[in-house]
Order: sequence, then structure tokens, then C-alpha cells
Amino acid sequence: MKDTLNSLYSGGLNYLATGDVPDPERKAPSELSDAVNTVLGIAGWAGTAAGVAGVLVTGMMMAISVKRGEGSEHLSRLGMVLGGCVLVATAGPIIQFFFQD
Repeated sequence: MKDTLNSLYSGGLNYLATGDVPDPERKAPSELSDAVNTVLGIAGWAGTAAGVAGVLVTGMMMAISVKRGEGSEHLSRLGMVLGGCVLVATAGPIIQFFFQD
């Protein structure tokens, strides 16, 4: 066991001393990246559609509440929906900022 650790240690030092440390290419296969881009595109479209639907439903609930004369906290729901819309809209640029090549 000790001999194995010593050989690994000396081999690592040889890599560091000669500068022959392997540097693999960090690129996904095109088939995988195409599939991931398709899934992310569908998820982005669905998030946008859900945001629009949320704003419409919240607006309808506010209109019905006003007609009935009920006071309710639909404005906080609208804030939550709009916050979700902002999050969906900025998710791509935020990730691109942190993981750009």
C-alpha cells in the first residue's frame, strides 16, 4: 500500500514538474447540446406562458373582487406572479453571465 501511494505521489510530481498535465476539452457532444437546448427552449416557453396566464388569472380575480365589493390581497399575488416572470426572463442571461466560455 505504501509503495502504491509513493508511486502515485512521484508520478503526480513528474506531471507537475514537466508540465504535461492533461487538459481535456470541455465541450459537450453536439447531440447532447442540441437536446438540452431543445428542452431549455420548451421550458422557457412554458415559463413565459405560465407567467402570462398568471397575470391574466390574477387580473380576472381582481376584477371579480371589485365587482363583488370584496377587498382582497390580489396585489400581492400579482407581485408574486410578476416576480416569477422576471425570474424566468432573466434566468438565461444570469446563467450565461456566470458560465460563459
